Amino acid sequence: MDFRFTPEEEAFRKELRAFLKQELPPDWQGGGFEADTEAEWQFTLHLRKKLAQKGWLTIAWPREYGGMGASHITQLVYSEEMAYHRAQGVIDIWGVNMLAPILMKFGTEEQKRTYLPPIARAEVQWCQGYSEPGSGSDLASLQLRAVEDGDDFVLNGTKIWTSNAHRADHIFVLARTDPNAPKHRGISFLLVDMRTKGIEVRPIIN
Repeated sequence: MDFRFTPEEEAFRKELRAFLKQELPPDWQGGGFEADTEAEWQFTLHLRKKLAQKGWLTIAWPREYGGMGASHITQLVYSEEMAYHRAQGVIDIWGVNMLAPILMKFGTEEQKRTYLPPIARAEVQWCQGYSEPGSGSDLASLQLRAVEDGDDFVLNGTKIWTSNAHRADHIFVLARTDPNAPKHRGISFLLVDMRTKGIEVRPIIN
C-alpha cells in the first residue's frame, strides 16, 4: 500500500500554500472566528469569501449543496495547511463545521437547499445557542422553552456565551420542546433568524 499523497493532492497543497502566503499579512499570528476588533472581523469575512469563491470553504461538501465533492484526503490536506498557517479560525466553524453536517444528515431537502448554499458562498454567518446562564453547556438543565404555535415556535428564555451573536445573521439553538420528558430528552434543534422580533443581543464586557 502506498501511503504517499497523490500528485493531485500535492498540487493542491502547493496551490493552497501559495494562496495563503499571498492573502495573509506578513505579521499574521492567527485569528478569525472570535475577532477582537471590527477590522479583524472584516478581514476574516474577506478571506472567508475568497476561500468560498475558490470552492475551498466547503471543499468536501456534495456539489449540489455548494461544495466540490473533494475526497477525505483532500479535505485533510486543506485542514492541515489551514492549521499550519494559523488560518483555521477563518473557516466558518458554526455554519460550515457545526450546522451543515447536521442538516446534511437530518435536515429536510428544503432546509438543505435553503441554508447550505449561502453558507458555502460565505454570504451568511451563524452563531450557536447552547449555553445558558447558571448552567453553561449542561443540557440537562436547559431552560429555554419552545412552544409550538401553528407553523411557528415561540421561544422564551436566555442564552449566554454566544460568540459573534452581534455579528451573526442566524442562530441554531437547543430549546426544550417537551418539559415533561427526562432532562436529556424533549430538546429540539431550531434555526432562528437573528432579526426575529423579540431577540435582544447584550454584550458581556471583559
